[in-house]
Amino acid sequence: MTEEPAQSRLVVVRHGSTTWSSAGKHTGRTDVPLDAHGEAQARALSGRLDGHEFAEVLTSPLGRARRTCELAGFGGRAEVCEDLVEWDYGAYEGLVTNEIRRKRPRWTLWRDGVPGGETLAQVAARADRVVRRARRTDGDVLVFAHGHLLRVLAARWLGFEPWAAGSLLLAPAALGVLSWEREIPALGRWDDDGSDPLGD
Repeated sequence: MTEEPAQSRLVVVRHGSTTWSSAGKHTGRTDVPLDAHGEAQARALSGRLDGHEFAEVLTSPLGRARRTCELAGFGGRAEVCEDLVEWDYGAYEGLVTNEIRRKRPRWTLWRDGVPGGETLAQVAARADRVVRRARRTDGDVLVFAHGHLLRVLAARWLGFEPWAAGSLLLAPAALGVLSWEREIPALGRWDDDGSDPLGD
C-alpha cells in the first residue's frame, strides 16, 4: 500500500486587535496599529505556532499584520505579499455597519459592496493568486493578514463562491488551517483563538 503524497496546507492568521477592530469599524487601507491587547495576542501566537515547519511565510504590507507577524516570531523570514492587503472599503472606510445602514438599510458588504473601493471579485482575484502560490509550494505556508481578506481566501481555497466568505467569521489573532481531505480542499481548523498548539 503506497502513501499519498503530502499536500501543502495554508495556515492563516488574522492580525491582533486594534482600536478600530474593537469598535467594529471597517479597517481597510488605513494603517491602524495594534492596541495593547492586540500586541499581547500577537505574542501569544508564538507559542501556538512554535515548532511547526513552514516552507514559506507571507504577510500583508499593512503594519498591523506585519507587527503581528513580528511578535509571533516570524518577522525575520516573512515576505511582504501585496495580494494580502485588506479589502479597500472606499467611502465606507472607518465606518461601522450601523452608520452605513442609515443610508442603505439592510446593507451587507458581501452582497452590496462599497462605493469607490474594491469589488468582491477583485478581492477574490487576489485571494486566488495566494491560493495558487500556496498549492505550488512544497510544504505548509503561513500567512498573516486581515479578517475579510482571509475569509475570502478560505472560501476560495474550498472552491466556494466569494460571497460564501460571509459565513466564515474570524476573530482578531485567530488562526485557521486550510487543508485537504484526500484530494478535496477542506477546512481543518477555523476561527481558533485558543491556546492549543498547531499540531499536524
